[in-house]
Amino acid sequence: MGDPGYIRRVRARIRIEAVLAAAVVAAGLTACGAEEDYQNNPRPPSPINVTAAIDDDEVRVSPRTFGGGPVVILISNQSGSPQEVTFETDELGGSTGGIRRSTGTIEHLSTGQLKVDAPEGSYTLSASAADIAPADVEVSTRRESAQDELLLP
Repeated sequence: MGDPGYIRRVRARIRIEAVLAAAVVAAGLTACGAEEDYQNNPRPPSPINVTAAIDDDEVRVSPRTFGGGPVVILISNQSGSPQEVTFETDELGGSTGGIRRSTGTIEHLSTGQLKVDAPEGSYTLSASAADIAPADVEVSTRRESAQDELLLP
């Protein structure tokens, strides 16, 4: 039939290749999720939309109170001139500093938006014109995670 030495060498080679393949698979499996300190952090809350309108007298916001987390402020400039809008707080004595976010210039009869991840606190939303009264905004405790919500953008 064939050389018995040749058959033994082929079988030995097959065994060595099988052992090496098993070692590679075992090494690959230990690299997948073997970390014990891995933590799947929950997603942030879903963003909410807050509307604001600037007229010649004041900044109006709706709603004035909402939970903390990502917020998109949609701003309509109904005043007679271009405006920049600033969302800010001053957390004097707090454990973290205040935040201040501003838009670019929003032209007369145009719209703009401001995206902010707002923590709990008291804020003002003000226009760049000094004679336009700012709106007071209250942000309460952080909204729940959007971890289990489907079909989010």
